[in-house]
Amino acid sequence: MKETLIDIKNRRSCRKYTQEAVSSEDLEAVLEAGTYAATGHGTQSPRMVVVQDAALRDRLSAMNAVVWGRNIDPFYGAPVAVVVFADKSAPTGAQDAALVMGNLMLAAHAVGLGSCWINRAREMFAAEDGQELLRAWGLEADRYEGMGICVLGHAAVGGCAAAKPRKADYILRV
Repeated sequence: MKETLIDIKNRRSCRKYTQEAVSSEDLEAVLEAGTYAATGHGTQSPRMVVVQDAALRDRLSAMNAVVWGRNIDPFYGAPVAVVVFADKSAPTGAQDAALVMGNLMLAAHAVGLGSCWINRAREMFAAEDGQELLRAWGLEADRYEGMGICVLGHAAVGGCAAAKPRKADYILRV
């Protein structure tokens, strides 16, 4: 079986990370894969913001926890967060950004990193704190909305659960 298909079948969401730093080589490989995600008409409409600074990562995690209504670290201790934004002016902006998230997670697995799609980015960046960050990052707050946050790091023991069996009715052939 082709390596890509093996990676697709074996990639799992990681919910526990070590504090080992992600190498710049691995991070760049993952980010580059994100830039090769399919986008409507090749527009490359999404934007990615890479967060490695611990204080900013903790701020984003706390913002996410508020939206979630839970007093935990929704980033599961991952040292890197890649915030993916959808361009609301693009007809396929949400789909484009979702494909970027998928590429990031698959590429992370391919280079030996754990990853997880963290939800609630839309709500985080619709709030005033999030709008302030968008402006600070040079992104138009009325144009971009959070699609997801791909957290990255080295998986801790027990951090990635095994795949569940596939549902018998997953595919309908007509």
